[in-house]
Amino acid sequence: MSVTATERGREVRRRLLQAARELVPERGWAGVSTRVVAERAGVAPGLVHYHFASLQALLTEAAVGAMRDAVGAAAPLLERARTPGELVDLLVAEVDRYTGADPASLLATETYLAATRDAALHRELAEVLEDFRSRIAAWLQAHGVGEPDATAAVLAAAIDGVLLHRALAPQPAGAIGPVLQRIVTHHGGC
Repeated sequence: MSVTATERGREVRRRLLQAARELVPERGWAGVSTRVVAERAGVAPGLVHYHFASLQALLTEAAVGAMRDAVGAAAPLLERARTPGELVDLLVAEVDRYTGADPASLLATETYLAATRDAALHRELAEVLEDFRSRIAAWLQAHGVGEPDATAAVLAAAIDGVLLHRALAPQPAGAIGPVLQRIVTHHGGC
């Protein structure tokens, strides 16, 4: 069975996106060049601009895709949690998977920083964050937590903050669990 040009093109795009996801944490957003990403992907540099409008477009798609994947990982937690307290426990346990210096944490940090300087990236990343907050707020509302939007915003900010702080001052996320528990239970949660 022969591979079609469309399939080859999809594979090149996938490899370029994967290379960008690996390189941003290694080199920093500004340290990734067309040549370096093409080399990592094992393709000619011209293919970067064939498949993406610019290097920035490639980096944005790769990073935002990784952030969407991370937000998507919360869906099973929302399905498993039976109470607001249990949701907090599951979210805190999820945070403990990251060290702050691991590639996923570094990619998130670099993406947040780059979004402060790039309006298009800022918009896309804000959509991902809003999706995360909305999912949590809907769950909190369904489980009787008062002020679900504000509570979801605080939970999301706490999760992000712990991840960002871990790179500088690692400590177990479990230390914030009791504080977050009070937030969801003092707002009418179970």
